[in-house]
Amino acid sequence: MTEIRGKVAVVTGAASGIGRATAVALAREGARVAIADVDRAGLAETVKLVEAAGGTVSTYLLDVSSREAVYAFAQEIEGQFGGADIIINNAGVAQVATIEELAYDDFEWVMNIDFWGMVYGSKAFLPQLRKKGGGHIVNVSSIFGLFSVPTQAAYNSAKFAIRGFTEALRHEMRGSGIEVSCVHPGGIKTNILRNARFLQSVQTTERETAMSGFDKLARTTPDEAAQTIIKGIKKNKPRILIGMDAHIIDWFIRLLPGSYGKIMFRGEGGKGGLLGTMGSDEAAKG
Repeated sequence: MTEIRGKVAVVTGAASGIGRATAVALAREGARVAIADVDRAGLAETVKLVEAAGGTVSTYLLDVSSREAVYAFAQEIEGQFGGADIIINNAGVAQVATIEELAYDDFEWVMNIDFWGMVYGSKAFLPQLRKKGGGHIVNVSSIFGLFSVPTQAAYNSAKFAIRGFTEALRHEMRGSGIEVSCVHPGGIKTNILRNARFLQSVQTTERETAMSGFDKLARTTPDEAAQTIIKGIKKNKPRILIGMDAHIIDWFIRLLPGSYGKIMFRGEGGKGGLLGTMGSDEAAKG
């Protein structure tokens, strides 16, 4: 069981959504929290919530896509706190486009933040956990790290890669005292779709429709997601599914691994069927 009280917990992407809620939940559990994001104003709001919960918090402006910045951030944490105990690699972005339309710059933007940011965060802090003789790394993937959907090739690629990296790291850390968890959120009520990059040809009305559909489908709140993550950390769960939809989809994919797409994405371009709107309506919930 991972002990949280009195530990130093680092959370990236903490200016909103799951990252913010997890930072607050960790503070309520008695952790000393260090939060990072590129959004200065969002971080300031998170600080207010953490302090209102009775916690202590330090903030850092951080672009997780920069290896040098992440390693400098890890050095700051070591200098200020003597090292981290719990790492939550949560920062993420989304891109909505078909593979044919997807620009390489946008693909790299998603991969650099979602995947490489997680790799940098894991590797930069791993020596600190080694030095302390234990700790916990939590990497946030998505249900889109369990199955693929139309118009989400970049996001799917990043989230599947997070899953593969995290599972390999968990195997390597067995017996070291360092626990490793991969988180797969379902539909979470966050702003990630509103902050996503859409193909330029997508009209404003189509974007608004997508966001409206996402709001209806995303039934789990960030606070609920955070509580699930906290429980998973305490129980050292290797795989943390968030939301009933994540559990149902996980079961469905296991049942029909080779043919789920025929049922979920019928019609031209995969736009019909059970979840044909998922590519636009539920983009990037992690």
